[in-house]
Amino acid sequence: MEAIVLAAGYSSRANAFKMTLPMGQMSVLEQTISKFEGLCTRVIVVAGFQAEIIQEEIVKIISKNAYSFQIKFVYNENFNQGMFHSIQKGCNEVNAPTFFITPGDCPLVKKETVQLLAKHKGNVVIPSFDYKGGHPIKLSSEVKQKILEADPESNLRVVLGGYEKQYMNVDDAGVLMDIDTPEDYQKAIDYNNKALNLSK
Repeated sequence: MEAIVLAAGYSSRANAFKMTLPMGQMSVLEQTISKFEGLCTRVIVVAGFQAEIIQEEIVKIISKNAYSFQIKFVYNENFNQGMFHSIQKGCNEVNAPTFFITPGDCPLVKKETVQLLAKHKGNVVIPSFDYKGGHPIKLSSEVKQKILEADPESNLRVVLGGYEKQYMNVDDAGVLMDIDTPEDYQKAIDYNNKALNLSK
């Protein structure tokens, strides 16, 4: 399996470059990537805005030697044209029959959730908490083909509309939590600290 991590956006509402904000012992981006350990052979990080900062962060992550997967850095020169461009750029790199897609600012998903998703069969598998769909989603190579054939002005929802979706209910509020604002970041820090204390 492989994973695409979308890290090309502007972080415009976060008042800081959110991918490199600290969360526990890691950055937000590393927290997101780390959940694929033991499941994926490769994590494809698609960068755009301030790509050099993402590249530096990836070098730091790789230098820890903490992960068995490869990390591939991909630059999307059309990042200002929306997220679907980045999704297509990432899909271009995927070789595995199934793969995950997640925004880079979803660091609070439990590793167990990703493991459950990996086992779940279906073209489109979406984790759901409180009856709301979240991230990461798991897709098949058939869906990848459809994404690559779609108009770049389209979006993922339109492409996935042609498929039956398998929703997997999980006891994991982290699938719905992303970091768009300073308040989101503070909430995420509190949630992460609480989770760490509970696991002690």
